[in-house]
Amino acid sequence: MADPIQLERRGLLYVLSSPSGAGKSTIARKLLAADPEISLSVSATTRPIREGETDGAHYHFVDNAEFDRMVEQGAFLEWAHVFDRRYGTLKAEVNKALDVGRDVLLDIDWQGTQQLKQVDPDIVRVFILPPSMEELERRLRGRGTDSDEVIAGRMERAAAEISHWAEYDYVLVNDDAEKCAARAKAILEAERLRRNRRTGLVDFVRGLTG
Repeated sequence: MADPIQLERRGLLYVLSSPSGAGKSTIARKLLAADPEISLSVSATTRPIREGETDGAHYHFVDNAEFDRMVEQGAFLEWAHVFDRRYGTLKAEVNKALDVGRDVLLDIDWQGTQQLKQVDPDIVRVFILPPSMEELERRLRGRGTDSDEVIAGRMERAAAEISHWAEYDYVLVNDDAEKCAARAKAILEAERLRRNRRTGLVDFVRGLTG
């Protein structure tokens, strides 16, 4: 039986961050597939569209001039440079979901997470670590899409990103994608039950006590 109080709550912002290759996107896909109450925030980006991607579904693909206009108009909750490209979380899309009680999953890096924390302190921050740097490099090479030079740059950036792990509320080691996704879902379910997010709790308790 569904918890009537849990259904009366405001949506939360659930952030996943990790260095490239640690499995953040895989964990995000599994979490979205397992939980219908959370949706992915589709970011705007200046990077080129890749084969198999759809504009508006994977990203909102824009050029640098349009991104500049969006920054000036205050369209982003946060935005950051990542590998010479820019990515931004659209304020209108996120607020629309939160206003109807839906949770929003944000796949962003530590720079964006710091900005978001300043805008809305009530966020859930999860950092995903690789089991080792050797495994991280193996995964990056396994993609077969990057040159040795690009991989070296990603590994160097990974060390810098991992240095921010202590700024997060939860830290998971992705040594098994299924187990890591299950832990990420458990965090989400626990955070939904926090007293301050259950907007119907006050009236419920008042009804119990008269």
